[in-house]
Amino acid sequence: MARRRILSNKAKEEIAKELGFYDTVKEQGYGAITSKDAGNIVKRAVEIAKAGFNKQV
Repeated sequence: MARRRILSNKAKEEIAKELGFYDTVKEQGYGAITSKDAGNIVKRAVEIAKAGFNKQV
């Protein structure tokens, strides 16, 4: 079964820029970031999604 991409590459890049490690992602890819940074991407994406959901309700 193929995995679906939930978060676009553009969104991940924007969050990485916001969190301050985009240069590492740009030069070495997402495999070069720490697990903490990867978790922070997910955490921030959830925050953004919740904020968007709350605006709709």
